[in-house]
Amino acid sequence: MLLSSGPSVSDRLATKIFSRTALLPTLTIDMSKATQIAEWLETRWVAPAYSGWLLGSLSIFFFISATNTLAGWLYVLSGVGIALLAIAAILPERILRNIHVHRNPIHPVSMGDNLTIELVLENPTAQPKTLIQIQDMLPYVLGQPVTKAIETIPPNGNYHWVYFQPTQQRGIYRWQTVNLRTAAPLGLFWCRRSRVEPAKAVVYPTVLPLTHCPLIDEMGREASLQFNSDRRTQAATEGITRSLRPYRWGDPTRLVHWRTSARYGELRVRELEVLTGGQELVICLDSALPWRDRIRPPTPPSDDFEQAVIAAASLYFYALHREINVKLWTAGTGVVQGSQIVLETLAAVQPGEDVYAENLPSTPILWLTQNPTGLHTLPPGSRWILWPSVQEPNRQPIESNPLPSVQNTPGITINPNQPLQLQLQGPFN
Repeated sequence: MLLSSGPSVSDRLATKIFSRTALLPTLTIDMSKATQIAEWLETRWVAPAYSGWLLGSLSIFFFISATNTLAGWLYVLSGVGIALLAIAAILPERILRNIHVHRNPIHPVSMGDNLTIELVLENPTAQPKTLIQIQDMLPYVLGQPVTKAIETIPPNGNYHWVYFQPTQQRGIYRWQTVNLRTAAPLGLFWCRRSRVEPAKAVVYPTVLPLTHCPLIDEMGREASLQFNSDRRTQAATEGITRSLRPYRWGDPTRLVHWRTSARYGELRVRELEVLTGGQELVICLDSALPWRDRIRPPTPPSDDFEQAVIAAASLYFYALHREINVKLWTAGTGVVQGSQIVLETLAAVQPGEDVYAENLPSTPILWLTQNPTGLHTLPPGSRWILWPSVQEPNRQPIESNPLPSVQNTPGITINPNQPLQLQLQGPFN
């Protein structure tokens, strides 16, 4: 019977594998340190490229060989290599010196459109700047850094760089770093210098083209203020004339201003001031609430909150189209009005933000929320749009078991399986 005198082949192989695997963390740490050193050298002086390391190694090899053999041509080769390394280490920093970077304002776009970003590189020196790499350090939520290779910048001239950045998420993006990098003229050493040029890009939420919205159309009709004001305006013949205009086919003859018509020799019709009867709408977004998604865990911003922002923007511009005095309220800004400031507010709003605004307006509002328990506190005549959160145990949906105080308050409960635009244009509860 044969006895084993030592470890088997498989045991020795396993030992080698485990010993090499144990060295991986050490190698990773060493590589990270080497990368940090290279970054430090490149941003503060110069960092050798692969060709620089190769030429330096050959120069050292030739010098050591020359000292051993006392061969003159080896000294010459070593000296030429060291001279090239010295020149290549000085020139890249000089090329990047005195290059000025300017950034043109970035025009706002809607979500899904491309941002147009323009940078201008100015060379005020009498020498051309060649073989430069420019890198715009975009925020990671907007995209990866964008790089452009520039062949030459003429002396006392400019180079215009325009690129288009796709957008997938609304927001207000800010960044400021522009990197200039070169290894010219020999490609042996890399040199990188940063320029600070602040940038601000605003990506608006999508605005749905609503053709009608019964939820807004019905607001205010209970008091009949708009209807009565229009009737009084149409029945009036003097006292509230805004201007006069030429007669058009179909204008009522009672609105003809006969004295002015006789003076100009043609019929002139009054344009009357339209009274709105104080009709006002405040769209309120429950941004203080940490919204939760129906499917995934609560990782803000959730899809429901993004839909609420889109709905707020769409309803705001629909109300403007209907000539309603509409405003927007969020927990972080309070009441704002005006197309641009509303779009910027909706671009910056986030769920669960700090509350800096006062209480909700006392006038009828349109409340966009994910919390059904606060619907009974809305002012009289208000409306609501509800995005139901994750279904909790022992709790029925609001559609099947509405709160008694909400049964007479019209609103819409959003169904995630249907398009948002169709639900905003559809009938309400």
